[in-house]
Amino acid sequence: MADETLRWIETEMARLQEAGLLTTIRTIESPMDARVIIDGRELLNFCANNYLGLANHPRLRRAAKDAIDRYGIGPGAVRTIAGTMSLHVALEERLAAFKRAEACITFQSGFMANLATIPALVGRGDVIFSDELNHASIIDACRLSRAEVVRYAHCDVDDLRRKVEQVPASGRRLIVTDGVFSMDGDIAPLPAICEIAEAHGAILMVDDAHGEGVLGEGGRGIVDHFGLHGRVQVEVGTLSKAFGVVGGLVAGSRLVVEWLRQRGRPFLFSSAMTVPDVAACLEAVQVLEESTELVDRLWENARFFKAEMQRLGFDIGHSQTPIVPVMLGEAPLAQHFSRRLFEEGLFATAISYPTVPMGKARIRVMNSAAHSRADLEEALAIFARVGRELGVIGG
Repeated sequence: MADETLRWIETEMARLQEAGLLTTIRTIESPMDARVIIDGRELLNFCANNYLGLANHPRLRRAAKDAIDRYGIGPGAVRTIAGTMSLHVALEERLAAFKRAEACITFQSGFMANLATIPALVGRGDVIFSDELNHASIIDACRLSRAEVVRYAHCDVDDLRRKVEQVPASGRRLIVTDGVFSMDGDIAPLPAICEIAEAHGAILMVDDAHGEGVLGEGGRGIVDHFGLHGRVQVEVGTLSKAFGVVGGLVAGSRLVVEWLRQRGRPFLFSSAMTVPDVAACLEAVQVLEESTELVDRLWENARFFKAEMQRLGFDIGHSQTPIVPVMLGEAPLAQHFSRRLFEEGLFATAISYPTVPMGKARIRVMNSAAHSRADLEEALAIFARVGRELGVIGG
């Protein structure tokens, strides 16, 4: 039986290779920044979710080093067994204030935050209404909950309303959506979704992984962007993207946060974030509270880059954020396009099935506040050369 399984894996790997769907992971030999070193070469970096350039920020590096000298490195065990460190408490208090929420709880990653939250809120006999393009962590969390899952058409509030009205109102109801959809860069129509949730007594949860540090005043996220404080019961976020470090968070009412401390399985059964991670995240919050400069620069870069890509003739979808999907269609073309970009000095990964639907392969360009105008102009010139060479845009 084991041999059969290994042969099956070998066959499937070959099939992925033939279809152009085999993932190749580059090894980075430098800090994560606007430019990175790969295979000894310096390349423009347009892959990372490092929106604000904080992943290699000197203040965050210094905070992490200082915290190690004072607190060590690891938390020792799960917080319910070994106790919680004062640094973790401080981060949760600062994040709650930053998010303008009553309370906050942190997890090891945004993925873990979703896995903790959804099964703690709903279970067998309950219903989840989930956007069809929600992140994999939401999909997996929904499965773990054993609740019935009703998918609604992407960002379609009319379809959501119909399905909420059609499903019998027994048990608890949860509506869950990404805030910013990571592959397309569009924003969930949260005010309308909120109205549906309130009209039908449903819990509303938003995963704002790509809105943290991007939307709202000073990067406070989608709830702040739409002024929905107190109306969205659960706001999940990540510290691994705009904050430049690693970790996840759930902000909301004090009651929900305390419930997750009691029943959020990743909180109960996995060790907390490490000391340097927590210290760096605290410093990231401080940086964002002091100034909107980085968020403003991110949006300025995004507006310039998107306008120029459209002028060149690229299809960049309907992004409303700094995420720029360069739509190419088939996976082999996207893979070839990515390789040519790499050869020309630009690191931007091809995205294909199962991350996006079949026939929707693309290069996902991630703008950053760390990029200079010269970086953007160099990247645009490379995209233009490769696009013309491969017949994606006109000559």
